[in-house]
Amino acid sequence: MDLLPVNGTALSADARALTAVRAISARHGFDYTDDAAVTVLLAERRQALAAEQRRPAATLGILALMAGPLLPCAVPMVPALTDHLFAALGAAGCLFVVGVAMVVHVRVRWKRALTDGPLAGYREVLGVARAHGIPLTHVPAWLEGRSSTGGGKGAAPIPTYTAVGPLPDEPLPGTAPLVEAPPGAAPPDAAPPGAAPFRAADARATAPVAVPPKPEAVSAYETMADVGGWHDETGCLLILAGACGAMWAATSDEPGAYGALLLVPLAVYIWLVGRRQGREKERLREAALAYVREVAAAQAAGAKVPELSPKLRELAETQHD
Repeated sequence: MDLLPVNGTALSADARALTAVRAISARHGFDYTDDAAVTVLLAERRQALAAEQRRPAATLGILALMAGPLLPCAVPMVPALTDHLFAALGAAGCLFVVGVAMVVHVRVRWKRALTDGPLAGYREVLGVARAHGIPLTHVPAWLEGRSSTGGGKGAAPIPTYTAVGPLPDEPLPGTAPLVEAPPGAAPPDAAPPGAAPFRAADARATAPVAVPPKPEAVSAYETMADVGGWHDETGCLLILAGACGAMWAATSDEPGAYGALLLVPLAVYIWLVGRRQGREKERLREAALAYVREVAAAQAAGAKVPELSPKLRELAETQHD
């Protein structure tokens, strides 16, 4: 699913934004209005950043950070090391220092890959788009160096620029101003002599691509995406309470405690409700995922896609993980 934060069509809709984007493209040597090139750039950079985080140095550094503080605690448990306490403390300090150095090294390489090259320019493009009122479909968490859950400011947030007012009604660059035709002259859209007749298919080919409307199932998914999730736990607690009540009744003179067994069918009912709700949520999720794919296809065809809702942005992000 190649859903871009903004496509070239949306950037070209505002002449001032397009001018700023072209200046950024010239400075970084990359055409940010080329959707195919941007898609390849984001895919490559995402994989490169993930590879930096999976480097062996990162794992060894974390292990060294964990082993350093634990080593002094393990010395009293080994009689052979009690006579070498200072040596063990020195080894623990060395492990801690080495672990910090390795983790910092990996962090520096990861941030350099995040902030260097065309990726830094692309964040500038997104900042320019926001300043000109161009909606961003979504901003991936990894692009700003945020965690996978999307929290925090991030190591490389999108820059903020002064908001620009709406573009006044004026002809686009490269187009002639509207001039009233003299009496008796042919209309401006009339075909010249010998030209092929106008065809409806030509109009459809040049018509702007429309964004697919949001189905009701997608709106329902946005509403109930976070609903539920408690049925399994509640059912287990009710089963446990019913079993404890039955055991209490069997080992005491309180036969009324057998009434706790009524919690068992209640637990089964709650499980059935949760299962039905889970199936419905999965059906709505598939509908929402299909809608996001349709939006991505429309964007690839040149449509100006509005900003997605938070739940749809999360859904789009999960498809890359």
